[in-house]
Amino acid sequence: MVEILAEPLVRALDQHHPGIELRLVTAYSGHLQEWLDLGDADLSLLYNLDSSPSLAVTPLVEEELWAVAPPGSGLTPEVPVKCRTVLEHPFVLPVSGHGLRSLIDQARATIDVQPRIVAEVNSLQLQKTLVQAGHGWSMLPAAGVRHDVESGILTGAPLRDPHITRQVVLGLQRSGRTPTPVEAVASEMVRVVRRLVLDGVWSGARLSSSLPGDRRANQDSDS
Repeated sequence: MVEILAEPLVRALDQHHPGIELRLVTAYSGHLQEWLDLGDADLSLLYNLDSSPSLAVTPLVEEELWAVAPPGSGLTPEVPVKCRTVLEHPFVLPVSGHGLRSLIDQARATIDVQPRIVAEVNSLQLQKTLVQAGHGWSMLPAAGVRHDVESGILTGAPLRDPHITRQVVLGLQRSGRTPTPVEAVASEMVRVVRRLVLDGVWSGARLSSSLPGDRRANQDSDS
């Protein structure tokens, strides 16, 4: 997500809240949740997480996973591909502990095909590099491969049977009063996410029905 969210978020904060010193950190969802619990992070984007005694969670979007394959494999965004078809090819997996790996493993458990695992990696970019080089197929969030598919570096298609999605949520600490700068960043994050989805920049994503409204975003839509 950082590839599509970071720049517009920094731009929005620079425009509307120039006094905030922003620190952006990427990590596995489990690590980010731990840093929130410890107070080492103020807010975080997480996957498939419900509210807990320590965290307040706001659902943002539901995002599709796509099949991705080397150039010339025949996949196209207009025609969904069965998960079984993907698993019949050599396969590149995220490592265990990664949120995507859990979703993929759940889907694999419903299909009586055991793919040949070429490699397990902890980097989306490395995953794409191995697929591009022809070492196997994989499953990745649509937003993470949109530009690669459009440029012909990879081929991609939505998944079906089953249709795999992940829910992206915004997590905040429950303890104490949320500092004003953190509230500002959270508000801008919601606005940026809404705009990216409505403008079609965030491929394969749809807004959560419980996503809070944003007055400035609505004003932009009406102008």
